[in-house]
Amino acid sequence: MAAGVVVALLAGPVPAFASGSGSTPVTVQIAAGTLDITVPTSSVNLGLVNVSGSPQTVSSQLGTISVTDGRGGTAGWTVSANAVDFTGPQNISVSAPGSSSYSSPNASVTGTATVTKSDLAPLYPPGPVQVATGVSGINSATWNPTISVTLPANALAGTYSSTVTHSVS
Repeated sequence: MAAGVVVALLAGPVPAFASGSGSTPVTVQIAAGTLDITVPTSSVNLGLVNVSGSPQTVSSQLGTISVTDGRGGTAGWTVSANAVDFTGPQNISVSAPGSSSYSSPNASVTGTATVTKSDLAPLYPPGPVQVATGVSGINSATWNPTISVTLPANALAGTYSSTVTHSVS
């Protein structure tokens, strides 16, 4: 036998070698907000005119309309408007050609959205008045439209009322 060489075998578990890296998946969710519209709630007076044998057009700004898109996505939105016939001593139509209109100015926009105006004539049936495209994240738009109504010749004296409705989707 050779001098001085000893070989030993150890019995038992061999330790595992650790990997140099590991991965753990991590997620976060961001909840979408809402798409909201705010409209004036006080009555708008289109003015006072005298009885006339000729048609007369009255108009006034409606007040500030605001859309707030807190959904935080890329979907666009559309605001539609319409009115119902004026009621009073007689009905005054807002659906006949030339009877009424909604003139939309360019909207003041914050955030990322391209908002395009559209005029509506007549005020019924409903139609788009502002359309947002190119949306990315939170955005908002405000505008102050002008409403016009043509009163028919020989309209009866009295007070007339209608309602303008806006919706956003």
